[in-house]
Amino acid sequence: MTVYFIGAGPGAADLITVRGQRLLRSCPVCLYAGSIMPADLLALCPAEARVVDTGPLALDAIIAELAEADAAGLDVARLHSGDPSIYSALAEQCRRLDALGIGYEIVPGVPAFAAAAAALGRELTVPGVAQTITLTRVATLSSAMPPGEDLQTLARSGGTLVIHLAAAQIDTVVADLLAGGYSGETPTAVVAFASWPEQIVLRGTLSDIAGQMRSVNVTRTAVIVVGDVLAAEGFVDSYLYSADRRRGARH
Repeated sequence: MTVYFIGAGPGAADLITVRGQRLLRSCPVCLYAGSIMPADLLALCPAEARVVDTGPLALDAIIAELAEADAAGLDVARLHSGDPSIYSALAEQCRRLDALGIGYEIVPGVPAFAAAAAALGRELTVPGVAQTITLTRVATLSSAMPPGEDLQTLARSGGTLVIHLAAAQIDTVVADLLAGGYSGETPTAVVAFASWPEQIVLRGTLSDIAGQMRSVNVTRTAVIVVGDVLAAEGFVDSYLYSADRRRGARH
């Protein structure tokens, strides 16, 4: 028996990996994380599968479901939105399974920030503009941020900043980023429900993005992207495809 932690992708059912889809079709038990999992993805579960929404469940109840499946010798598809390596509460589940001697495998998925970048039609690392992406969030109803990971501190490093789980705190986000060194004219974008039919894309600057979000009532399921890459023009071409670069067979 194996618990498969599967990255379901950002929302569109066809953005799950081929491996993830294959496992979802074959596992007799499926646990999925909350209401933002698309119905057409859950429809891939076997007709006779036990399908459980873990949104209302505390960790002990989730582990009990996994332990019950293990006792019955049933593989589990444990669906997480996006990619399990980011803000998925994966670590504490794996720790409990390790203690119980229950085997698991992690299947990566398309993260929300990648879907947001695709919706914006932008590369987040542009030569000569930014080569660093910082992924972060703010402390709201979740655990506190560790020391040194507040937005003011992170803003000082420059580069491209991607903020998850922060749409409802946009005024605080803007104030912290301005205090940290970004300017009011720093290009800023918000993508809500990336890859879903109801996807919303907002483009602006730090000085006007909060107003745009309020105008369309974006308060959740959104990624905030901040940085000059969003408006980059006239940048140098990447050395990757330069005519001056020596090329040869890769082994």
